Amino acid sequence: MFESIEEVQRKLVEQKYICGKEIATVVFLAERLEKPVLVEGPAGVGKTDLGKVTAAALGREFIRLQCYEGLDESKSLYEWEYAKQLLYTQILKDVLAEELAGARDLAEAVERVARQDEVFFSRKFIVPRPLLRAILSEKPALLLIDEVDKSDPEFEAFLLEILSDFQVSIPELSTLKAKHIPMVILTSNNSRELSDALKRRCLHLFIDFPSPEQELEIVRLKVPGISERLAEQVVRAVHRLRKLDLKKVPGISETLDWARALVVLNAESLDPDLVRDTLNIVLKYEKDIQKARENLHHVAAD
Repeated sequence: MFESIEEVQRKLVEQKYICGKEIATVVFLAERLEKPVLVEGPAGVGKTDLGKVTAAALGREFIRLQCYEGLDESKSLYEWEYAKQLLYTQILKDVLAEELAGARDLAEAVERVARQDEVFFSRKFIVPRPLLRAILSEKPALLLIDEVDKSDPEFEAFLLEILSDFQVSIPELSTLKAKHIPMVILTSNNSRELSDALKRRCLHLFIDFPSPEQELEIVRLKVPGISERLAEQVVRAVHRLRKLDLKKVPGISETLDWARALVVLNAESLDPDLVRDTLNIVLKYEKDIQKARENLHHVAAD
């Protein structure tokens, strides 16, 4: 358990994640109040990493649910392992035959088979998906529900029910309640508006692109061996790229990829030619690369 906001910042830095006091405060309150956190912001600002490093800092099991269009209960909560049930049926067919022996009619045979439901519909035949894994975890876990905005509104409503009670009703079994309330972090890239009900249930955190000073600190921490001059030039160039009208603005991950690539190339400084040759590392669309080349002297200006 975090004892203070300052401890949150310190422990996240130990996991190589630099954050300001606002982020640390929300993480601290989320753990203490046992409330989910909805983290919104542009792609590539460290939303997913926040879940990973918080789990590591707390020593919790990290469980991730990646959301996508069409995600449903069976893929996120649990599935019955029908192949295993069928295998057990084949193995126990002689036992079943004995059970059915002497049945006077079909109704009695069905009734005898029904009495064996608890054998074939037990927890040993359930395949737990991320939500159920988090609920049944023997130790406190951290559940990351990544890119929840990519899921359908119907799944969002189902998710809200789970987050409200942290319990699951399985008709063939019973209601399974969480042994430990998991810490929950949801991320969203704002591809669609999330419901007010979900937002009310969560603490809210918006993570934007970092300031040049903070991003420089991140590069220093994450890219050992990079020179101070080159680190400053990379950060400055990325911030200039973000001001262009691009389809995909480079995130922190692209900044780090670019910095690491330049270290591998033994670059000492970032000149226009080197920027032109390596733009494909930091930009992901050809039109964005072309636009950056048209503004090359501005982007690479020292």
